[in-house]
Amino acid sequence: MPQNEPEVLSQAFTLGYTYTRSTGPVVGQFLTGLRDRKLIGNKASDGKVYVPPMEYDPKTAEAITDFVDVAETGVVKTWSWVNEPNEKHLLRKPFAFAMIQLDGTDVPMLHMVDAGSQDAMSTGMKVQVRWADETQGLITDIACFEPVTEDSKVAEKPAASDLEPITGVESPVYLEYNFTAGKATATFLSNIKKGKLTGGKCSECSAVYVPPRGSCPACGVANDENVELSNKATVQSFTIISIPIPGNPIKPPFVVANLMVDGAHQSFLHIVSGCENSDVRIGMRVEAVWKPEEEWTHAMESIAYFQPIDEPDIPREEIGRLTPKGEKNDA
Repeated sequence: MPQNEPEVLSQAFTLGYTYTRSTGPVVGQFLTGLRDRKLIGNKASDGKVYVPPMEYDPKTAEAITDFVDVAETGVVKTWSWVNEPNEKHLLRKPFAFAMIQLDGTDVPMLHMVDAGSQDAMSTGMKVQVRWADETQGLITDIACFEPVTEDSKVAEKPAASDLEPITGVESPVYLEYNFTAGKATATFLSNIKKGKLTGGKCSECSAVYVPPRGSCPACGVANDENVELSNKATVQSFTIISIPIPGNPIKPPFVVANLMVDGAHQSFLHIVSGCENSDVRIGMRVEAVWKPEEEWTHAMESIAYFQPIDEPDIPREEIGRLTPKGEKNDA
């Protein structure tokens, strides 16, 4: 690596959203049936039976309310073989994704078939449901379908459940990606690991960005100059977090603020602590409290938080302001 070039920083991330979805009367009834090891469809105005059930009639757009129990057996209409399952697949051995038309229905549904081998799969083959060991009201209650053989047994219908109908399900969504920092970000994070706050300075307007950007968004020129900044900052805006954040070790209530570091003209988010939450205000002067040096990493978490200092507040109109020429605006 050439001298003075920042090291290449790369990090895997998982972006996750956890939320609860209301199922409604149609999907809720289907999922309740799955939990009770029953397949429930509904019948449209033209007599067609759908599984999973449809909320609205494809021809009339009216709500479909005619629910029917359907068989656990069906026929493979078409299929695609998965020879090497990945970590997201529910079956850990080769299997087929298939369109399966259940007996007594008119529209096929997509699911998996555990046929044992690709040679055992065929269009038109008879299959039946294999239920999960524990059912909870999700499509995965159908563990998969399996070929019907002479030795296949039809499962006994379960007794009516006394559990409440399913009206909502947890529906987490996760996005996994790998982030590689550019030159400006890598330099900034490398300096953080050294216990220093730095910014990128624009040669045209003299604006200093923290964290630095590859180029000035106002002028479009590269920010090649890095400047070391103070540990002191001013609260530009803030919010008090009162609801727990999944995966966040910090217990609410706590304050997150947009902070303008002295000498910078762009704020960044961090925690303000060391005082009562009600005492935090716009214009308040604060200073970085760094973790012990052995805990410094390529992350802003190297700063534990910002705490108030005994300095006069900065007027709101003066926080981080610049004139077009890059000089402090005294107005």
